[in-house]
Amino acid sequence: MKRIHKVTAAAVSAVLALQGMPLTTGMTQAAEAGKEILVTGFEDDGASKFTKRGDDDTSVIEKSTKDPHSGDACMSVTERSEGWNGPALKLSELGCEAGVRYIASAWVKTQWYNECKLSLQYTDADGEQHYSNLSKAISQGEWVKIPETKFSFSADMKDVQIYIESNDKVDLYVDDFKLTEGPSYSIQKDIPSLKDVYGSYFKIGTAVTASELAPNATKELILKHFNSLTLGNELKPENMLDQKACQKYLKETDDNTVPQVRLQGSAKMILDFALKHNIPVRGHTLVWHSQTPTWFFKDDYTMDGKWVTKDVMIKRMENYIKGVFAAIEAEYADIDFYAWDVVNEAFSEGGGPRDPGVYEDYRGDSAWVKVFGDNSFIKYAFQYAREYAPKETKLYYNDYNEYMTAKQEGIVKLVRELAADGLIDGIGMQSHLDVRTGSDAFPSASHYATGMKVYADLAKELNLDLQVTELDATLDKSCLNEAGFKTQAKYYSDIMDVIVKYKDQISAVVFWGTTDDQSWRVEGLPLLFNEDYTAKPCFDSIIDGIEYTPLPETTARPETTKAETTTTKTTTTEPAVTTQADVTTSGIIAGPVKRGDMTCDGTVDISDAVLIARYLAEDRNAKITDQGMANADVDDVKGVAEGDLIMVLKAIAKIVEL
Repeated sequence: MKRIHKVTAAAVSAVLALQGMPLTTGMTQAAEAGKEILVTGFEDDGASKFTKRGDDDTSVIEKSTKDPHSGDACMSVTERSEGWNGPALKLSELGCEAGVRYIASAWVKTQWYNECKLSLQYTDADGEQHYSNLSKAISQGEWVKIPETKFSFSADMKDVQIYIESNDKVDLYVDDFKLTEGPSYSIQKDIPSLKDVYGSYFKIGTAVTASELAPNATKELILKHFNSLTLGNELKPENMLDQKACQKYLKETDDNTVPQVRLQGSAKMILDFALKHNIPVRGHTLVWHSQTPTWFFKDDYTMDGKWVTKDVMIKRMENYIKGVFAAIEAEYADIDFYAWDVVNEAFSEGGGPRDPGVYEDYRGDSAWVKVFGDNSFIKYAFQYAREYAPKETKLYYNDYNEYMTAKQEGIVKLVRELAADGLIDGIGMQSHLDVRTGSDAFPSASHYATGMKVYADLAKELNLDLQVTELDATLDKSCLNEAGFKTQAKYYSDIMDVIVKYKDQISAVVFWGTTDDQSWRVEGLPLLFNEDYTAKPCFDSIIDGIEYTPLPETTARPETTKAETTTTKTTTTEPAVTTQADVTTSGIIAGPVKRGDMTCDGTVDISDAVLIARYLAEDRNAKITDQGMANADVDDVKGVAEGDLIMVLKAIAKIVEL
C-alpha cells in the first residue's frame, strides 16, 4: 500500500505526557518469564508429583539413580502395558489456570528406538476426552530432549493433564522436567483495527482452533481486528463424525446410511465465543478427502469393512450434511454462518480428480473418488448443502494453488456447471503463499493477480462471490530476519493491492491463524502478528494509506450504541482515530460550532488538546459529546484526527486563529 507520512505522533505523546498518562509504544514487548510450576531433576520428590493415567495404566513411577541425564537421579516408568501408559501431571493440582500460556519440556530415554511425546489431555463440557501431541523426540537408547512447547487451556476444558507417552510399552526414563508459566503479553491497542481499515471493502477474518483461542490475549486480538471466524479443525468431518454412535445406530436400526453427527466441546468453545461477541462464522468444511476418517466410507464404520457402494455413500453424504446443519441450528441458530465451504480441494494439480484411495497413505488420495470413481460427488454435495443450509448461508468451492493454470481450468469448469444449476454462491481462493527469499516468491504478485482476475471475472459474469479464505505467506528459513520481514511486508502489500483491486467481487479475506507461533506453517512465520501479539512489518504494509470508516463495535451481546464514525487515513506511526473512546452519541449538535472547544466549556485551552489526544489514544474514560466532536474538527480534513490536534495546539500557542 502507498505510505502516507504524518508528523504528529510526538505532539500526541507530548500532550499526554503533560497529564501523566501512560503511553504504549507499539514496539515488540519485552516480557518477563513466568513463574516456575514444576522444575525438577528428580533428586528431590519430583517423581511423586506424577501419577498414572487412570486405573488401566499399569506404569510403576518412581525415583531412579540408574544413568540419569544430569545430577544423581531421574524418574523411571516401568511395567507399562501400552504406549499411552506413562507419567501425567494434573494441572489443577499444580495451581495452573485457564487462559494462561505455559511452557513444558523434558529429557527422555527409552530402551530402543521410540518416539516419545509430551501430550495434553482434557475433558470437554460434554464429558468427552481429547488428546493432542504437543512436542516429541526420538530416543534410540540415549537421552534426548523433548523441545519446549507452549500450550494453554480454556475454562471449558476440565481435568487437564500433560503427560509423556511413547509408541511402544518399553521402559521410559525422564529427567530435567520443566513446567513454567509463559510470558504474559497484551495486544497493541495503539494500532488501527484491520476490520475497520478494510470495513468498506470486505470482512477481515481469521482462523482459530480451541487451544489457540485459550489465551486471553488471543481473544482480545480477535475482537480488535477481525469480524469473521473460521474454525481451524473443529467443524471438519473427523471432528463432527461420532464413530461409536454410528456403529450403535447401525446395530439398532440396521440402517447403513445415517452417520451420527455431534458438535464436540472444542467446537462449542469457539462457537460460544463467536455467539457472545456477534462474530460471523465461515463453516469449514463439509466434504473433503483429508481429515475425513476412512471408516466413514466402509460398510460397518470400521477400517476393516468393505467399501460401500456409490448409492450408499450418496445417502450417507446427504444425512451427514443434513446432520451438520441440524446440530449447528440446534445450539447456534443466532450465529451468522454467512458462508460454508461445501467441497474442499477436490482437484489434482493437473486439473482432474484426485487419485482414488486412502488419504492416510499421505499421497493425497481421495476416498470420495475411490467410491464414486470421479468427481461426480461434488454436485451431490452442493445439492444437499443447498437443501439443508440456512437460506442466508452462501455456498463455496474452496481450493489451494488455485492460480495454477491446469487446476484453475478444472475449477472454472466446475463452477460454471454448478452455477448453471443454481447450486453455488462463490469461490474460495485459499491463498497459502510463499514469499521465500523475495525474488523467487511463489506465486509472484503478478501471477497471483492473473489468477484472481480469472475468478473475479467469472464471479462478475455469473453473479457469484469471491473470498480469500486461508491467507498466509511464508518466508524461507534463511530470511527470518529484519530484511526478510521487510520483503514479506512488500509481498503482503502487493497481494493486498491485488485483492483490493477486485473488492467489488470479494466479500471476505481470511488470514489462516492469529500469531506466527500458532500457524500450521510456523517455520516460515507467515502471519501478521508475532508470538507476543505485536504487529509485524507486514501488518503495517497492508494498512498504510487506506481511507476508512471505523465500524461500530459489535463484540458484545446485547449490542450497545457507539460513536458516530469519522473518515481518516492510516499510518504506521500512530492510529488516526479510535473506536474505543467512550463518546456520547446523542446524534444532536446542541448549538453553533465553537472551533477547537472539545470540552464545550466556552474556551479553547490545554484541556481541549488533552481531550483530543485522549480520544486519539483510545482512552475509554474520555467523555466527548457530539457537540465536542463537531467543535474539535478544525482542520481541512473531515473527522477528528491528528491534524485537528496540531491546529488546537497552534491556537493555544497563538500561532493561528481558529
